[in-house]
Amino acid sequence: MTMPVELADHLGRAVTSVCHCWRLTRKDGVVSGYTDHDRPLAFDGTTFEPGSGLSASEARSSLGLAVDTVDVEGALSSDRIRDDDIAAGLYDSATVETFLVNWIAPGQFALLRTATVGKITRSDQRFVAELESATHAVDQVRGRYVSRSCDAELGDQRCGVALNQPQFSGSGTVLAAAEPDMLTVSGLNGFAPGWFGHGTLTWTSGTRAGRSERIVDHRRDGLGVTLVMGSHAGSPASAGDGFSVRAGCDKTFATCKAKFSNALSFRGFPHLPGNDAGYAYVTEGGNFDGGPVVS
Repeated sequence: MTMPVELADHLGRAVTSVCHCWRLTRKDGVVSGYTDHDRPLAFDGTTFEPGSGLSASEARSSLGLAVDTVDVEGALSSDRIRDDDIAAGLYDSATVETFLVNWIAPGQFALLRTATVGKITRSDQRFVAELESATHAVDQVRGRYVSRSCDAELGDQRCGVALNQPQFSGSGTVLAAAEPDMLTVSGLNGFAPGWFGHGTLTWTSGTRAGRSERIVDHRRDGLGVTLVMGSHAGSPASAGDGFSVRAGCDKTFATCKAKFSNALSFRGFPHLPGNDAGYAYVTEGGNFDGGPVVS
């Protein structure tokens, strides 16, 4: 942390006029500012609003690779922090910058720490966000797992499937939503059942416009085409809401080959022996020439 000379001199006085400010940057680029002072403060290109009810727990910085955390608690009193947005995950992994500011001269400020939003809990119109230090990235799994299933995301650079082809994408409208995760839809009658299972749905209109969700299953029955959605929070979908969908993949070699003709780019190990082969006893007459166990 670099402390400006003016702010350092101010902190050396017997009486100080400092407060904390938080700048929150969501993954979708939305930026908002909050302060525990009783008046709005503007500096570094951001206006920090008061009255948001934000307060912070004790913060600490440790030597080593331990993940430091600090909790930020607040009431849902800001027009820019809505319960539906928190429930929908818009604040997950958001970046939070904590500043120490001289509220008499806001140009005197110092960036204390930069963290990311981890776990968020909500109750009684309050929320508590756990801010994780940058070292939390060291605690993440790196490298690849050796498994029979593919570890690429359908359509990414490692996968190579072009999802903008007509056979892999579609659009439609919600006809009915008897349950939040069971949607009867139109526009997908030309696709085989299961084609969009494990795929993604992006809302193009309605209260959830712009959000993407995972499709658990794609069915066809006497009621028409039904999409079974993964669990979500926030406003439910309604009849008339529009969406676009992309085909899904269950990460198996058979699907990669038959559905996408992409066997050469399969990022798994389909012939990996299972535990039964690994723990089997050696038997007389076995073939131990170093060749593949599964052909």
